[in-house]
Amino acid sequence: MSGRSASAVSPPDERPLVGGAIHGRRSLRVGLLALGAVSMIAGLCGGLWRLGWTLPHGVGLAALHGPLMISGAFGALISLERAVAVGRDWSYLAPILAAAGSLALLAGLPPEVGAAGYVLASGVLFAATLLIACQQPALFTAVLLLGAAAWLSGNVLWLLGRAVPDVAGWWLAFLIFTIGGERLEMSRLLERKRGSEVLFLFAAGLVAAGARNGITTHDGAVLFGLGLLGTAAWLARHDLAMKTVRLSGQARFCATAMLAGYAWMAVAGVALIARGPDVAPYGYDVALHAVLIGFVLSMVFGHALIIIPAVARVRLRYQPVLYGPLALLHLSALLRVAGGLLEIEEMRRVSGPLTLLAMVAFAACLFYGARAKGRRPVTAN
Repeated sequence: MSGRSASAVSPPDERPLVGGAIHGRRSLRVGLLALGAVSMIAGLCGGLWRLGWTLPHGVGLAALHGPLMISGAFGALISLERAVAVGRDWSYLAPILAAAGSLALLAGLPPEVGAAGYVLASGVLFAATLLIACQQPALFTAVLLLGAAAWLSGNVLWLLGRAVPDVAGWWLAFLIFTIGGERLEMSRLLERKRGSEVLFLFAAGLVAAGARNGITTHDGAVLFGLGLLGTAAWLARHDLAMKTVRLSGQARFCATAMLAGYAWMAVAGVALIARGPDVAPYGYDVALHAVLIGFVLSMVFGHALIIIPAVARVRLRYQPVLYGPLALLHLSALLRVAGGLLEIEEMRRVSGPLTLLAMVAFAACLFYGARAKGRRPVTAN
């Protein structure tokens, strides 16, 4: 989620247009970002209820925790980012349909209605990503296409009645491939050893095979775990973050978030191999949240200063205080994972509010930066 996916495709909406058209599309983007935030807040509330916190409507939100977080929040955000890159009016149907699916679930309609919205959204995202891959054939566009296909597969299976744990592998693969593809794009000019890209594709194949078998099964958990280890090791070795972490300011902050996320991806891989769902009571939960909190949310924190200005056309400013929410996020991931491995329920229970606090604090820091006197956009070094 770099805000630069398929940058080679020039967005038509950046051409000179009448002012009303530009303002209308910006308003649409901001509205879709807001609906994605609503889905994330609802999903987080459902997660808190699952950890034992009493919240209004918690029972209903708990059952929708996974779909709202993956498809309603992350799926909508990625679809919106991809629509900005493609610049075609029809590509905005993906985030619109994802938002509609979330609203249907939150309104209490049958889950099949919301699932159908997610299926249509992922279908449009797949079409938009296929267009990008055809216009610019490359490893990173192929990986982005694989991610879109994984999201579509998971949504179709959920629509057909499969339980969330049975399709979670596909949803995680969607996020892993999307982030991996965009990091490949940003690092594609770095010199690599011959054959290194084959190793990345092999690791991605293991992730896909594990998702196909189901990460709640022994074989699926081992395959998925090996894929996570291989992907994390490859990115830690070849990602641009290994160089930019030596810089300062926003570049170092982004790189720190990336590298910390790769470490959590490796932790999830080890957990699935050594203490999978068929071995430890919390094996599934540990792996799932090591990826979602430690890896995915860390990527969101690291790229927020790029994504939000690119999508919403608002000015943000990097501030060193952003390290505080980032550290709090990883503390919450540590408590969630350690609590699961040690089977200490109180540690798991405390981790939920800490995750929410980290996200609120991060948003507050961004808002303060946007409102600061003399603000100006800061781009990645």
